Amino acid sequence: MDALPLTSCHDDLLPAGDGVVPVRVYKGAARRKDAPVVMHLHGGAFTEGGLDSGELVSRLLADAGAVVVDVDYPTGQEYVFPTALKTLDALLAGLHKARTRLSGKGAPLVVAGEEAGGNLAAALALMARDQGHRKLSGQILIGPMLNPCMGTASLRQADAGYGECRWMHGWRAYLGECEDGDHPYAAPANTGRLAGLVPALVVSADDDPMRDEALAYARAMKRAGVDVQQALIAGPSGWPCSLMKLPSLSALQLPWASALRQKLADFLSLIPPAGKPRLQPA
Repeated sequence: MDALPLTSCHDDLLPAGDGVVPVRVYKGAARRKDAPVVMHLHGGAFTEGGLDSGELVSRLLADAGAVVVDVDYPTGQEYVFPTALKTLDALLAGLHKARTRLSGKGAPLVVAGEEAGGNLAAALALMARDQGHRKLSGQILIGPMLNPCMGTASLRQADAGYGECRWMHGWRAYLGECEDGDHPYAAPANTGRLAGLVPALVVSADDDPMRDEALAYARAMKRAGVDVQQALIAGPSGWPCSLMKLPSLSALQLPWASALRQKLADFLSLIPPAGKPRLQPA
């Protein structure tokens, strides 16, 4: 029995530059005509994860009204920055062309991600702004990894940021020895220019280790004039690990899951068909 009302869920391969990327496409009963197509990027601290670990958030997005393309992007120490980002940028261009087939001619394109996937989603929004192609209509950042300095109070409260914690290991694997480790596309918290970004939803939880960097990024975007909705979900949530577990009916009925689903639905409902002005909250 499906935990959420999906009308279809299937695996596919989509073009990305000269290659293809494995994806899983979710369509839910709640989607409207020309529903947003959301490119979803799972967590895993840049070193692990796949289509199964992206299922819970993908289902929440589908239940919130989106057509979701969950992406099995490159992870692991052999894929240092900007390998995954280049792949996803190429896939974004392909998805823009495929959105009519996936949802409808006017379907807007949104990027979403949690933890390491939130980093990549934020970076793609920066790239879209810099490239000026207007293919992206929104960004959803769920407890994103944005700052490799790992010096926030929320990380210390989670006993993270020391020794060989999974996020420090992940940052080392992602940045490697590259000289561009402080580049805004690698670590979006380092960017000094946020004006002109697409509207954003930034969500964290009370007990999320990424809470402080997520909220700081939301505040910085607001100061730059970006249309930002931010939310702090009451704990306990178990983020980010709980976001990457295979979903169950009981898990999806937890208070934090219901709250996240509602925030996603509220944000997606304000994204109009491509080429039309953004809707305003009632």
